[in-house]
Amino acid sequence: MINKFDGEYRWLSNFAPSLVVLDGVVYPTVEHAYQAAKTHPSQREPFRHGTPGQAKRLGQRVVMRADWELVKVAVMRELIEKKFLPRTILGDKLVATGNEELIEGNTWGDRFWGVCGGVGRNQLGILLMDRRLFLRHLTYD
Repeated sequence: MINKFDGEYRWLSNFAPSLVVLDGVVYPTVEHAYQAAKTHPSQREPFRHGTPGQAKRLGQRVVMRADWELVKVAVMRELIEKKFLPRTILGDKLVATGNEELIEGNTWGDRFWGVCGGVGRNQLGILLMDRRLFLRHLTYD
C-alpha cells in the first residue's frame, strides 16, 4: 500500500511538477490546472504562476462556476489522464506501482480526495488506480 504521496511517491501528488494542458492553456502542475478549472476561463491567468500551494489558496477565494460540484471529479480525471500519458516516464511509473493500493493520506483534513485520520473517500487514489489499470491494458493487451 502506498498511503502518502510524499517522499519517493511525491510524483503522485497533484503538487508535483508536471505540465498539463487545460482548455489549451499550459499549467505547471495538476493542482494549478484543477484550481483554475473552478472559475471562468477569463479568470484563470493567475493560476499559471506561483506555487501549487498558492494556486490552492487562490482557488479557495474565486467565484466558483455553478456546476463545480457536478464536474470536479471529471475535471480531476481529465487532468490525471493528461499527467499520466501512455508510454511516458510518469505513465510507466504509475503502472510500475503494480497492484498497490494508492491512498492520498494527508494531515490537512481532505477527506474527499484523500484520507485523513483513517477516514476519507480517497477519490484521488481511486482515479489514479483507474488510470493505472487503463495504462496497464494499453501496455499488455
